[in-house]
Amino acid sequence: MQVGFGTDGIRGPANEAVTAEVALGVSRAAARVFGARRLVVGRDTRISGPMLEAAVLAGACAEGAEAVALGVVPTPAVAHACNTAEGDVVGVMISASHNPYRDNGLKVFAPGGRKLTDSRQAELSADLDDLLESELHAGPTGADVGCIGSEEGLVGSYADSIVGSIDGRDLAGMRVVLDCANGANWQLGPQVLRSLGAEVEATGVYPDGVNINDGCGSNHPEGLAAAVSGRGADVGIAFDGDADRVVAVDHLGRVLDGDQLMAMLAVDMRDRGRLERDTVVVTVMSNLGFRRAMADAGIAVFDTAVGDRYVLEAIEQGGFSLGGEQSGHIVLADRGTTGDGLLSAVTVLDLVRRSGRTLAELADGAMTRLPQVLVNVPIAAPMPDVADRLAERIAEVEQRLGDSGRVLLRPSGTEPVVRVMAEADTEAIARSTADELAAAVTALAS
Repeated sequence: MQVGFGTDGIRGPANEAVTAEVALGVSRAAARVFGARRLVVGRDTRISGPMLEAAVLAGACAEGAEAVALGVVPTPAVAHACNTAEGDVVGVMISASHNPYRDNGLKVFAPGGRKLTDSRQAELSADLDDLLESELHAGPTGADVGCIGSEEGLVGSYADSIVGSIDGRDLAGMRVVLDCANGANWQLGPQVLRSLGAEVEATGVYPDGVNINDGCGSNHPEGLAAAVSGRGADVGIAFDGDADRVVAVDHLGRVLDGDQLMAMLAVDMRDRGRLERDTVVVTVMSNLGFRRAMADAGIAVFDTAVGDRYVLEAIEQGGFSLGGEQSGHIVLADRGTTGDGLLSAVTVLDLVRRSGRTLAELADGAMTRLPQVLVNVPIAAPMPDVADRLAERIAEVEQRLGDSGRVLLRPSGTEPVVRVMAEADTEAIARSTADELAAAVTALAS
């Protein structure tokens, strides 16, 4: 039995693709590959979470490691625990992020709270395959068997780090509507913002195991937008299920994505001398309007493949301090080791309060978002070379658009689809361009 790692770990239907056996194997493999004597485990609110958590904890113990259960926590809390706990600590987050509750997944953090490099992921994958194919894989015995414990201080340390991230300032007087997606941040999110003095109306804080991301959170911000404008709030914030991404809503009810938030943060950090090498790291999916705005501001843009682990790798290698994805994964490298929705939210709210301007004013001044159309084309078999095979057609479209637009074709790392993206000065041109290339992909796949 072989299990595939995507752009963000293993993900799929719980108890079908992501089984207790897989969770056990991932945990054992992680302990082996990193030689870890301690493994911390977090999960979101999915009904399958406790089952997979038990397997991950057992796997760590089977390799002689101490297993620490953090309970329901956001993904960045697991990364924080790996980075701040003593010794070489490995983390496993049990979550399928923004996917529906039927899915679940396993994300592994290396010591120091880093996402896996390609080479480490390949090593982990090979060890996992070996474990799943073997009928018997004995580990330590007697007093060398690992034990299961808990350490609430690790979660408290994460919350304290968020509160302390704005250098003693607070958010007093700010009225915030917070959508926690019935997910991992349903407790910590409101708690942290209130401790900073914000007036918080929290929604998506009644998880029942099956309502995570269900019509709420960063994938469904429509209700949040209506609540912000209807209640006269200053800002709306929405997390995804595992709270490593965030989107915001201004007082006019407009949804702001990761590109728009990063554009604001990049200029502010540059002005305060905190934007290392005056560079921001983004993926190839970031909006052309973002790129134009950064060029106008004299800020360089460094592109990576899609996936926050590639952004993180480029940040670390280049010594940069800011990066992220349009989807809302934002990495503030001087304060965290991975995308962190809560840290990003607090940083944006702090910017609004320091500036004395509304979020709408800051967003309008940061960038003008070009219409962007994304079409997912279902495929029966993988097409890793789809862009090469359609290179001539892509070149024709790019010549027609010139500097006024952009196209991108890429196979998804998590679904059996090819993603076709088109940007242009008008919605109509972007739509027709995306549809044209999507039809070409369909014809090629048939």
